Amino acid sequence: MRDFSVDHRWLSLNTATVRKQGNFVEIIDACARHGIRAIDPWRDQVASVGLDRAVRAVRDAGLELSGYCRGGMFVADAAHRIEVRDDNRRAIDEAKALGAPCVVLVAGGLPQYSRPGSAASRDIAAARTQVHDAIAEMMEYARQANMPLAIEPLHPAYAADRACVNTTKQALDLCDQLDTKRTGMLGVALDVYHIWWDPELMPQIARAGKDRLLAFHVCDWLVPTKDILNDRGMMGDGVIDIKPIRAAVEAQGFAGYSEIEIFSQDWWGRPMDEVLKTCIERHRSVV
Repeated sequence: MRDFSVDHRWLSLNTATVRKQGNFVEIIDACARHGIRAIDPWRDQVASVGLDRAVRAVRDAGLELSGYCRGGMFVADAAHRIEVRDDNRRAIDEAKALGAPCVVLVAGGLPQYSRPGSAASRDIAAARTQVHDAIAEMMEYARQANMPLAIEPLHPAYAADRACVNTTKQALDLCDQLDTKRTGMLGVALDVYHIWWDPELMPQIARAGKDRLLAFHVCDWLVPTKDILNDRGMMGDGVIDIKPIRAAVEAQGFAGYSEIEIFSQDWWGRPMDEVLKTCIERHRSVV
């Protein structure tokens, strides 16, 4: 297991962590001030400054990417499925232009939440079937761009509105079904916020192996959690024992960035430099 106490070489900042404090270019400038070498941008933040400007800003700062957030939200009624396909192809094109190593996929829940305007449904089994089929279709385009796709299982509390893929096992089952030869084009993005509770987590990480482990995200689970979406904790402020999870991931050969992704009204209300300093400190001591 790598020693993060010496420096923060392997810290990546998911740009959602400071999305309220500045635009994409301002976030990049702040990362440069703090010696953060990698980011994972969100598509809306890139769009707000324009893709060409975002590409130049990343290049000029000498930053690497640990992923690109996000593709997916696959579940929709028939009238919206071409929109889904085209949107996910654009995500691949953007990721390629930015130099991302993968596109992170959030599967989507029921159609009325995944793609607003879709006819309402309560059929989660049908939603999961649609996710399978849509990833299979997206993979064809991703192969042409040589852009791996990373399925991110989300906590079951999000099953209806954000992701009907809720465990590492479910995500790996999709990988095994759709990438039987383990080509490296399909894997998982594991976020401790979503998976820490799972009694099958450790054997599933071992099952994934190096070729399926494409991204690793950290934050913390607060007790009580006041908002399931926007009350994530800074590492060390909650109940997740992060180091054993990272150790299990690294035991499989994962040697990428430990990406900090915190959705928090509390941390969004603090100055960006304070947030980044705290991220660095906790990355060294807790992660």
